[in-house]
Formats: sequence, structure tokens, C-alpha cells
Amino acid sequence: MKAAVALLATAVFVSAPIVFAPVVAVRADEGGSGYWLPGSFAWQAAVPSAIGFTIETSYYHATQSVDPSLNLSRGNNLISGLYTSSNFLMVTPTYAMTTPGIGGQLELSLTFQMGNYTAADAGTTIADSMTAMGDLSPAVAQKWVVGAHNFMGYVAGNVPVGSYDPSRLATTGLGHWAVDGGAGYTYYDDKSGREFSAVLGLTYNFMNPSTAYQSGIDLHLDLSASQALNDKVYAGVVGYIYSQITGDSGSGATLGAFASRVVGVGPQVGYNFSLGGRDVQMNARAYYEVAGLNRPQGWNAWLTFTIALAKSD
Repeated sequence: MKAAVALLATAVFVSAPIVFAPVVAVRADEGGSGYWLPGSFAWQAAVPSAIGFTIETSYYHATQSVDPSLNLSRGNNLISGLYTSSNFLMVTPTYAMTTPGIGGQLELSLTFQMGNYTAADAGTTIADSMTAMGDLSPAVAQKWVVGAHNFMGYVAGNVPVGSYDPSRLATTGLGHWAVDGGAGYTYYDDKSGREFSAVLGLTYNFMNPSTAYQSGIDLHLDLSASQALNDKVYAGVVGYIYSQITGDSGSGATLGAFASRVVGVGPQVGYNFSLGGRDVQMNARAYYEVAGLNRPQGWNAWLTFTIALAKSD
């Protein structure tokens, strides 16, 4: 409960100066969104994966909007207000090394994604929808365990191979490279069933060659606090803070260097079980966004299914 209260207090504290920020043009991060999906890390974020291969399958839905009185630069489009709906399926195979690396566990992963993105310009009758493959995201994580304390360092990136068309309102790819890195911590006591996780990261976005637009550096903090209800079920709260710490640049950034920020908070529930002798983890979580500045805000939900391919002892 203390961890849950601290999580909510952090969200309120960070959002306080944002609520009263002046209304300005919405352009931070090209299209109002960046490489990092806030909420990507949650329950037991820094706990090592099962040795060998695991497969994580996630369904992600988001509904967001921007006040029609504001402007947004999206590709080659200048739009007044934006309403979006996203539905993506992400599959992430992960391999955890059997031999410890740097005193801990080294994990390699690659995320594939496909989905539908629908966008509508609130200021006109223009609407667009695309169903296609998204970009690839490789990642490397190093994790250490000291009793109930788990530590993680990671590096990930965006490989722009997904469908991208700067002339369209809706697109499933970013159109540019990006690199993200950070550190995480998880406290997990298997006797009391208490868990708290925090992962802090930074994203550097490279220039989009199609639009001459370079998004600024993004900072993100993902949080989780939960309590085991029995040996299989847990429940708790999740949250995130997403803040752009440098402005956008490039000749395509015609609306000025405004930074974006948003805070999300909501519930989570999980169920752990065995399937054919293999460990399975299911997690459902949802976030309601507040204090959005210079980017769309709304709500999003995740449903994650993770299975270890090696049979448990």
C-alpha cells in the first residue's frame, strides 16, 4: 500500500506544474508520439527471465485525442486537432543466456509488431486508417539479483522497416531510427508477495529523412506496485511519466520547439500458472492519462501473455 500511495503521489507531483501550462501548438515528437510506448515496463520489470527462450505476446489498444483548437505536425500534414485509435499485436521472443554475464543474466530480444492505426483531423473531414507491419525493436538487457532486489540495465532501438508514408495521416512506422537506454529496479519478496518496479529511460531520435524532422530527446519512467493475493494471482497499480526534455529540430519542424509531457496511472492484475509444464504469466493493465501537454492523451490498455519454452522443474 505504501508503494501504491507513493506511485500515485509521484504522478500528482509531476503533473502539478503541467496542468497550468499555457496552451501552445502540439508538435512535440513528430506526430505527437515517439518510439517509446509508455507503460511498456510493468510487473517485475527487472526480474530475470526464465533461462532459455520465452515468448511474450502483447495486445495494445489506445484511444487518444488532441484539443481541436491546437495544431499538430504529422509527416507532411498540418492538422488542427487529432483523434486516434491504435490496435497492435506485438510478439517478443527473448533468449536469456545460460551462462551468467558480468555477474548477472544477459537477455537478448526482438519485438515484431503489426496492427491498425486510425487517425482523424478534428478540424476537417479528413480521416485515414492503415493496417500493416510496424517497425522492429531489438533490445539487450543485463540483470542482477541480490536477495529481494533486482537491478537491470538495457539498450533498445527502433529499426524503421514498418509501413510509413509521410503524405498520410495514419501510418504504422515512425520513418526514422531511434535508440533507447535506461536502468530499472524491482523489489520482490516472494514470502510477502509485495512487488515494486521502476524503470527510467531516455530515447534519442534520429532525423526523419522523409520530412527533415528530428524529434527531441524523450525521458520516460514506468512504475508498478502490486500485492500477491495467493500463489497465482496478484493485483496493484501501474503508472508512467513521459516527458520530452529537448525540443524538436530540423527544417521540417515548422511549429517551434515545444516539449511534450503526459502522466498515466491505472490498475493491473496478473495470473501465473503452468501450461504443459511450462511457466506462463498473464498481465492485464490499463492507464488513464492526465496532464497531457503538446501531445494526444486519452487511455490505453495492455494484455500480455508470456510463456517460457523450457519446462520448469
